[in-house]
Parts: sequence; structure tokens; C-alpha cells
Amino acid sequence: MNSSKQPALMQEALKHMPQGVAENYRYWGQQQTVFIEQAQGCELIDCDGRRFVDFRLGYGPIILGYRDARVDQAVVEQITQRGTLSGFSTALDTHVVKQIKQLCPNIEKLRFANSGTEAVMGAVRTARGYTRRDRIVIVEGGFHGLYDEMMWKSDVESWDPLSQKDPLVIPFGGGIPKQSRERVDIISLNDAEALESVFLKNKEKLACVVLESIVGNCGSISASPEWLKRLRQLCNDYGTLLLMDEVKTGFRVAKGGAQALYGVNADLTTYAKAMGNGYPVAAFGGRADVMDVVGSHPGGVVHGGTYTANMIALSAASATLKILAETNALQTVDQMGGKIQALLSRAFTSVGLEHCFAGPPAMFGIHFTPQVPMTYREWRLTNSTLYRNFAWKMIGKGVMLEPDSREPWFLCEAHQTVDLAWLEDIASQSIREAMAEK
Repeated sequence: MNSSKQPALMQEALKHMPQGVAENYRYWGQQQTVFIEQAQGCELIDCDGRRFVDFRLGYGPIILGYRDARVDQAVVEQITQRGTLSGFSTALDTHVVKQIKQLCPNIEKLRFANSGTEAVMGAVRTARGYTRRDRIVIVEGGFHGLYDEMMWKSDVESWDPLSQKDPLVIPFGGGIPKQSRERVDIISLNDAEALESVFLKNKEKLACVVLESIVGNCGSISASPEWLKRLRQLCNDYGTLLLMDEVKTGFRVAKGGAQALYGVNADLTTYAKAMGNGYPVAAFGGRADVMDVVGSHPGGVVHGGTYTANMIALSAASATLKILAETNALQTVDQMGGKIQALLSRAFTSVGLEHCFAGPPAMFGIHFTPQVPMTYREWRLTNSTLYRNFAWKMIGKGVMLEPDSREPWFLCEAHQTVDLAWLEDIASQSIREAMAEK
């Protein structure tokens, strides 16, 4: 007898929400959509009491662990002693900016937002206000939030890799006006020719290039140092701003984000996710002269929001940033990521499966191919079907993953409690079962 609560929860949810979920990416099908009741440390407990070690971490915000007492206590104190929202400035605003600047030398001035999408919108508007230009460039495989201009992609899923044609550029879905495509150029990561061409084609028309240097929605494939260095030089030469989207990498892959790893600073940067260990907080900032176009002066860039810099979010950010700055939390994350990569590699090698890991240990991608993909188009050549089958086997045995290989494994400090021998056994069983079904 099936005593699962999931079907009844799903049927009730379908009466009240499209697909029965609060946002599209939580829908895994009527039978497989997950309903969570509790989260603690690096574990989830679903509606049926099943326990999972979680490597999704809400798509990356959890850097310390779910319900981290240090962060939650700071929020409780803020709520009970000082309040949540006033519509005015507080000293906490400046305090958190100073914390960010201490970790990120690329930031001179900053404004807050409530989500990664909002941060990118504000940063792109600022870039356009500063340069007085309209065109922007994005990179295949990148994800920069759910607003119209950023919701165009190369249709690599339907593309024939053996063809001599580029993938079609299509909208993410319905409701996106064709006109929003008119000011956006899309190029392939690490393609030197495409990089040179887009600048020569547009000359002094480009406001900014928007880039995830470690592509968080494409298995953490990364910009090569040479390609990134050339991009930085071309931006300087053409008066174009380099806008680094660090919504996923910020305060995760290093204290100073991906820019600390690469040693290349952007003109503008966006942050969110790990900045608040799960509380909804985001920011964008960069060079002082660029950010100073934001304001109410004539011609100034408008930025605002009722919940911007609310005290719940900023108290969480302040506590999280303090922990990251003053403890070895990120070192622990990296160490655990390295150990987990090693045990996964042993599991894959034991069945003769070619594989590689992309990105830093804190958010690594797994690709079933001999070499790390350097472009989204190369990801298309990996065995993503086998990965999906492997992921579902892992989920069935108590390890929560995103079944799509384009989503990395996210690590948090609380993963130091994971039984690595158990995890290796689960991974070995899962890959054997997945390969047997090929």
C-alpha cells in the first residue's frame, strides 16, 4: 500500500498554482515533484520522512548549512530588537557594504537588491546609463535571471553538433517580446574569433558584456584565463563595461568570488545567493565613477525597491559575511568538495566510465566525457542522458541532485558531517545501475 503524502499534496497544489509549484524549476513531473518539510545542515527531509543529503542547496545560496544557528540568531535579534523594514536608511546598510568591500577589492560603491535577477537588471541599467549605449553581449550557456532581455538562449538541446550551422537563438518560453532580442548579442564562451568579431561589429555601441566566468547553469564550465584577459582588454579599448555575474560564484568559490581566482576585476559585479546563506538578499556594485550615475540627479539611473536593504536580509548577510571572513568555512567547503570529487571519480573509474570535473570544488560540474567542455556546444557532446539516469538513482538512495548535468554540485560547510564511505557506496551502486540500463 502506497502511504506517500506526495500525490495528495501535488493534487491539492495543482488546484491553486500553475503546475502545482511556486516557480517553474521546482516542477519535476506530477509523480516526482519534491515536497520538503524540513531542512537542517546539509540534509532535507521530504513530506514522507525520507532523508536526503543535499547537493542542490536551493540552487546555491546555502554556503554554511540550512538553519545555521549563527545566521538565524542574528536575524532573530534583528526582528525582535530592531525591526524588519522602515523605508529609511540604517547604519546596517553601510556596515554590510564595508564588509563586502573588505572581501572584494573590485567593489568601490554598491547598491542592494532582493534577488539575482534584480541585481542584474540594476547593473545592466547602470552600465547603459554610464556608457549612454544600449547594446549588450551575453555568453552561451549563461543564466542572468528571468527578465526579458536575458531570456534568450542558443538552442543547443535541439542543435545538431555535426552541422556547420550555429544553434538557433530562441526565447526561454512564451511572453518574451521579439523586440527584447534586438539589443542583445550572444557569443560562445572561449571563442576568440567570436569575441573579436562582436567588438568589431559593434565598435562603440556596446554598453557591457555580461559574463559568468564560471558558468553556473552549464556544469561550471569556465572562461580560460587567456580569453578572459582578452575580454578585459577589449572592454578597455572600446569603452565597454565588463559586468561579472557572480550571483552563484560570489562568496562561494573564494572570499572575493571568481574575480579573486582569476585576478581580473570587472567594472560592475552582481551578487546574491551565498551572500545571505539562504535569506533573500542581493547586490550590484563596482567602480565608484560608474556607480555614481545611480541617483536622482538629472539623467541619473533610477534604482529602488520597497524591500531593498530590508533589515532581515542585511542582518543575515552581515552574519554570513562575518563568518566567511573570519573562519575557515570556505576552506572546509573546498576540502569537502575535493574529497567528494575523489570518491566520485573512484566510483566512475570502477565501471570504466570516462569523466571529468569542471569548476572549483565549491560548485563543481560532472561531465561524462574525457575532457572538460570549454563551451556550451561542447557540453552538448557529453553523455547527459547517462548523467540524468545516474542522478535519479542517487536521489532514490538518499542523495539529492539536480538531474540535469548543467547544474553543478553545490557544497556547504555542513557537508563536513557526511559519511564519505556511505556516499561512495551510493555513487558506486548508482552508476552501475545507470550503466546497466543503457
